[in-house]
Amino acid sequence: MASQRGSIEKQHFEALSDFRFRLRSFLRFSEDAAREEGITVLQYQLMLHTQGFPGREWATISEIAERLQAQHHGVVALVSRCEEAGLVKRKPSHTDRRQVEVHLLAAGRRKLERLAVLHADQVAELAEVVALASKRGA
Repeated sequence: MASQRGSIEKQHFEALSDFRFRLRSFLRFSEDAAREEGITVLQYQLMLHTQGFPGREWATISEIAERLQAQHHGVVALVSRCEEAGLVKRKPSHTDRRQVEVHLLAAGRRKLERLAVLHADQVAELAEVVALASKRGA
């Protein structure tokens, strides 16, 4: 019984190791793809998150901070850099004056669309690895 238990643990470690490797490979791919578009991976993620909420084409700075798992003031600086690059624009919220909406501009949309196409295959491969790791770890 101990050897069977050890085998299950070994398989779980192998699955976790493979998952972490594939996840890091995906992140590295994403960093390189963003850099080739002339932006940082955080700028790419910010643009992606502006489009990530159902039923609207913008996100608040607070929502982006949550999605990036970053501090509010850091996201404000990131939005400023994206504005300077012509990727996004800020708009005051019509419903809550304390909030600022971040909207994607045409140049940002073009970059985001190109990067989304590049990421599609990588995301599919990562999804397969997640599914396999979940089965092996169960």
